[in-house]
Amino acid sequence: MNVVTDTVAGTRVNDFVIKIGTVNGTGSASANTLLMKTVFRMGVPVVGKNLFPSNIQGLPTWYEIRVTKDGYQARTGAVDLAVAMNADTYDQDLAKTAPGGYLLYDNSWPRPELLTRDDVNVIGVPLSSMINERFDKARTRVLMKNMAYVGAVAALIELDMDIIRALVTETFSSKQHLIDANMDAIDLGYRYVLDNFTCPLPIRVEHMDKTDGYIMMDGNTAAGLGCVYAGATFGAWYPITPSTSLMDGYKMFCERYRVDPETGEHNFCIIQAEDELASIGMVIGAAWNGARAFTPTSGPGISLMSEFIGFAYYGEVPAVLFDVQRTGPSTGLPTRTQQSDILLCAYASHGDTKHIVLFPADPKECFEMAVEAFELAEWFQTPVFVVSDIDIGMNDWMVPKLEWDDNWKPNRGKVLDAEQLENIDKFYRYLDVDGDGVPYRTLPGEHPKGAYFTRGSGHDKFGLYTENSDKYQEVLDRIATKVESAKTRVPAPVFRKASKKTRWGVISVGSSDGATVEALDRLAAEDIPVDYMRIRGFPFAQEVDDFIAQHDAVFIVEQNRDAQLRSLILNETSAEKAKLKSVLWYNGKIPDCRFVVNGIKAHIAEEENK
Repeated sequence: MNVVTDTVAGTRVNDFVIKIGTVNGTGSASANTLLMKTVFRMGVPVVGKNLFPSNIQGLPTWYEIRVTKDGYQARTGAVDLAVAMNADTYDQDLAKTAPGGYLLYDNSWPRPELLTRDDVNVIGVPLSSMINERFDKARTRVLMKNMAYVGAVAALIELDMDIIRALVTETFSSKQHLIDANMDAIDLGYRYVLDNFTCPLPIRVEHMDKTDGYIMMDGNTAAGLGCVYAGATFGAWYPITPSTSLMDGYKMFCERYRVDPETGEHNFCIIQAEDELASIGMVIGAAWNGARAFTPTSGPGISLMSEFIGFAYYGEVPAVLFDVQRTGPSTGLPTRTQQSDILLCAYASHGDTKHIVLFPADPKECFEMAVEAFELAEWFQTPVFVVSDIDIGMNDWMVPKLEWDDNWKPNRGKVLDAEQLENIDKFYRYLDVDGDGVPYRTLPGEHPKGAYFTRGSGHDKFGLYTENSDKYQEVLDRIATKVESAKTRVPAPVFRKASKKTRWGVISVGSSDGATVEALDRLAAEDIPVDYMRIRGFPFAQEVDDFIAQHDAVFIVEQNRDAQLRSLILNETSAEKAKLKSVLWYNGKIPDCRFVVNGIKAHIAEEENK
C-alpha cells in the first residue's frame, strides 16, 4: 500500500481547495457538481468556481471547489488537491499545487518524470484502464472516467458515499441503468484508492451542520426566478455569454408556473431576437403596452442597445436590463469575469442620461433585486439595470434559502386607469403634478383621454413636439430630479464596522464582496482594523458620502483597470479625490483575498509614511 505523506500545513478538516483540470466538452461539469453538492449535504459550507474557455469543445477547463468551514465565498488562490485529468495541462496543474499538497492523475499511461515535484504528493490512479475494461462505448468511457475520479476523490477526502448515491439517484431519477453505470464507475475509483493508498488524506471532510437553511444556486437562475415572482410576462434577448442562462432559467420557471394546467395557455412571452437592438426595442414596446418586460445581456449588448436605452430614458418608458458582466473591451474574454460596465450602465446612451443601477453580490440578491428592479422601473418610469457578472451569474453559491411574502403585490407606479381618466379634464404625459419629478402615465386602450405620443425628439411637459430650448430643458431637468430621487429607494449600502475605531475604510461592489470580507478578517487578525461599506445601488445614497467623510482614506476594491467605481463616486458625491485609493483586479480571473490584503497594506504604508 502507498503511504501518502502529510501536508506542510498538517491536518486540515473542512478547510481546503480542490482544483479539477479537464477538457471542455467532456461532461466533467456533472462530476464536479456532484463533488461539491456532496460536501454541501455533509453540512459543510462550500463554493464552486468554474474557469472555462469560450469554445464549445477541446480546450482546457478548470473547476475549483473550496471547502470552507468558515463560509467564505471567494477563491483562496491556493490548491491543496489538484485532479489533473487533462494531459495538456498537467504541468500547469502541478505548478499550481501548494507545497505539501496532492496531485491526483490518471496513470494509465506513463507521465514525464520531469514534471514531478519533491514537495507535492503525486497519486496515480489508472482511471482510463479501469473504465475501458468496464465500459464499451467511446462516449460512455469519457463520461464514466469523470465519475471514476469522483470516487477516487471521495476516498481521499472521506466523502459520504451514501450522499453520493442519493445525489446520483436524484440526478437520473427513474433511469436505473444510468444510476447503476455511474455508481459502478464511482466505485471503481473509490475502491482502487482505498486499496492502494492510506485514506483519508490529512485534508478531508467531516460532517457539520452549517448548511441548514441554505441552498446552492447560481445568480442567473435566481434572477430568472426573480423575474417570474416580479410579474414579468415578457422577455426578449439575443444569446450572449454569460447571460443566456438567465433567460433559460426564466423560461424553465415560466413553463412550470405560468402555464394554465387546464387550458395549457401560456401567461408569458419569450422572443429570441435577431440582435440586441431588436431585443431592447421589443422590451420597450412591451413595457409601453403595460407588460413587465426585461432583457438579459452583457457589456457588448449594452453597447449596442445604447440608443434605445436613451429613448426609454427620455420617453420615460420602464424597462429592466440584466448585465452579466464579462471582460472587455470588444469581444474580450467572453468567459472571464470583470466589473467593467459600471460607468457604461450608469450613463448608457448619448446625451445627458443617468440610470438606476442595482449591484447584487450573490444569487440571493439577484433574486431580490430582480423583483426590486421592476418596482423601481415602473415607479420611476425609466430603464433600470441589474449588474452582476459571470462569477455571480454562472457559478454555484451557497446562499440562505430564498424568502417570499405571499401578500406582496406589485406597485405599478403612477398609472391612471379608465375611471381616473374619465374624471380629469385633460391628461398630459410629462406634467409633474405631484412635484416629485414623476409624471403620470397611461396604458394603451384604457381610455381615449389617455392617448399620447411617445417621442425621442424634443418635447415639452405636455407631450408636444418642441424645439424651444427652455421647454426642452424643463423636461430634461425634471427627469434628472426624478432619477436622483431614486437614491432613497435603491437598496441601501451594507456596512461592517471594525472592532475598534479606525482611520481606514474600504468600499466594494458586487462579487468583490467575497474577497473583501475575507481580507478584512485577515487584516483584523493582524490588528489592522478597517471599516467596510458595500454599495448596492446607484444613484448613491447619502450614506456613501457620510462613510467617506468619516475616514482619512478609503480603499475602493473593484474588478476593472480604470477604477470605474471610484470615478463614479468622485463624479456623484462630494468625496475628496485624494482620499480614494484604488485596489484593482482585472485579469479576468475570480479574485482572492490576497490582492485586497496586499493592496490595502500598501496604501496604509504609503499614508503612514507621508
